[in-house]
Amino acid sequence: MTRMRSAVTTALITALCLAGAPAFTSAAEQRGPADCAAELDCTAEEINLMSMSQRLELVQLMSSGPAEEIIPGYAPRWGNIEGIIDFFRDNDMGAPGTWVSYVDAGIVEGIERGIAIALGRSEDTFGNPGSQLWANYLTRLADGELRNRSAHDRAWSEAEQASTEHGVALAEDVHGLTATEVEERFFAFSEFYRWTLRNRPLLLDILSPPVEPGEQEQLTFLDWFTDVTNSTPSRKGAELAYDLAEFDLPGGTSSMLLLFKAYFDELWDDYVADRS
Repeated sequence: MTRMRSAVTTALITALCLAGAPAFTSAAEQRGPADCAAELDCTAEEINLMSMSQRLELVQLMSSGPAEEIIPGYAPRWGNIEGIIDFFRDNDMGAPGTWVSYVDAGIVEGIERGIAIALGRSEDTFGNPGSQLWANYLTRLADGELRNRSAHDRAWSEAEQASTEHGVALAEDVHGLTATEVEERFFAFSEFYRWTLRNRPLLLDILSPPVEPGEQEQLTFLDWFTDVTNSTPSRKGAELAYDLAEFDLPGGTSSMLLLFKAYFDELWDDYVADRS
């Protein structure tokens, strides 16, 4: 009887997660990046069916299209996410229906619905907690409330973290998928990047230019490394993190310090090149 109740409870939770969401789209009906960027109503399930190349195009179209209406003149706000998707594409990761695919789909869906909400098209978050946070981020940025780099990075990372956690729940709780050991370690390393954004010392704002429209010069390595408009640090950082994950390094502070040192050593030349 206990086993039966458990099975019924699991079925009910799954049904509630899927309630109200459109049914899976057939290949013949599947919408592409241009349609999703224009309508801003593609679900995570639809985004899951996209290739990584299509998702990269979707993020770029949303940045240059509807997001530009909210924050005209600003550099694209999801360049670092473009770098990660580019890494997935080139390493054959994230095929539709996989753990990586659903986690990534949750992130992209959160951005999409956040833009829609900020534009006033709809208040529907699609059940993604990151949607409203992305909407808040965009409206606050447009209103000049995020000119300080520490406030900006915290708001950005909180929205991305919520969208990521929703993607993980979609993969694991709804679809019963699990990450491989390497993917799990890679994900843990990616948490370090979000932690760095959320915990940027306020004192460093004295040395950093305000977040404004146009291209922003990154004066310090930390500014450059955590610049959300730049795809280079995230792309190359993902390569390093994945290499370290494959070596099954122990977790904890020592692992994070090793990762940061690897980032610094490997990316320093790119940082200098960008500044020259």
